[in-house]
Amino acid sequence: MILANKNAVLYGVGDSLGGAVAKALAAAGAKVFVTARRLENALNVAEEIRATGGQADADVVDALDGPAVNRHAERVVATSGTLDISFNLINLADRQGMPLVDMSADDFVRPVRIAMLTHFLTATAAGRIMSRQRSGVVLSLTATPAGIGYPMVGGFGPACCAIEAFSRNLAAELGAHGVRVVNIRSAGSPDSRPFREAAAQGGDDVTDFFARLKNDTMLKAMPLMQDIANAAVFLASDLAGKITGVTLDITAGTTSALNYKMPTIAFVDR
Repeated sequence: MILANKNAVLYGVGDSLGGAVAKALAAAGAKVFVTARRLENALNVAEEIRATGGQADADVVDALDGPAVNRHAERVVATSGTLDISFNLINLADRQGMPLVDMSADDFVRPVRIAMLTHFLTATAAGRIMSRQRSGVVLSLTATPAGIGYPMVGGFGPACCAIEAFSRNLAAELGAHGVRVVNIRSAGSPDSRPFREAAAQGGDDVTDFFARLKNDTMLKAMPLMQDIANAAVFLASDLAGKITGVTLDITAGTTSALNYKMPTIAFVDR
């Protein structure tokens, strides 16, 4: 197993992508420390991993609370010896589906603020420990709007851009200490919870939305959660030992959103 004897901390774990990544890391041999703001979310994933023979521990951690993040990270090291992988997957509480000109400042700024605060707290907590170890990998996740202009995504696009810039800069600082920092860019997974919830609503609009997303990729397909999880396993392993400071694109070749038609916007003086 390529992640044997590795300890991985994941933030924002539940029954969607965070859970899929945790299970993949555990299947590759890592002991995973799954955390969430609600213990039930993390505990369910940990129990599933243990039921299949993997190693998992669940705990409550608010990834926007610096002291809580630091205490948990140090506890992982105290009990298991090392912290080898850190992956932040918390929800950014973003609002999408409306033009920027109609969005409130609070709705726009919120995901950017959350993204920067939580990634700074969790990545630097891991970075301090990994620098002492002279080894470790910090992972993050963004989406298509980080790479191209994309309509109707509110503050989520700028938040993704900020995460990728932070990842590059942190890699430049930690590389000399043997620590790698890599971001994964996805196009959204149709089997993830947000997409499942949208699909459950049914209707022609939802079907058309999914069709346009697929048609806007070079491969005419969307990456599944397992595709993202497989990439995380690879990047966390020694097979990717010389990869750092970059974003790995797993968007199936998203182009430039040309299949999206922007509605005519009526500008109103405020």
